[in-house]
Amino acid sequence: MALAKWIQMQKNLKSKKNKPYSKYKHSLKEYAKYSNIAFKMGAIIFLGAYGGFKLDEYFSVEKHIITLILTLLSVVLAMYVVIKDVLKK
Repeated sequence: MALAKWIQMQKNLKSKKNKPYSKYKHSLKEYAKYSNIAFKMGAIIFLGAYGGFKLDEYFSVEKHIITLILTLLSVVLAMYVVIKDVLKK
């Protein structure tokens, strides 16, 4: 009888210890997911702007039109990636 109570108490303690950790683990996964999305967005926009800048230098464009166009296109692409990742479960 006493052994059964002791075993039950040990099971309860283990389940109580795991609950806060699993809640913390879930929030950590969410944080990692959204910070990853932010890094993806920044990288896409940076690569678009950098590529446009290099193309403007290569073609000797003085008004940086290619940089502007590629930066805007990369922002649209980054928003598409963000929406796709947020909707994905």
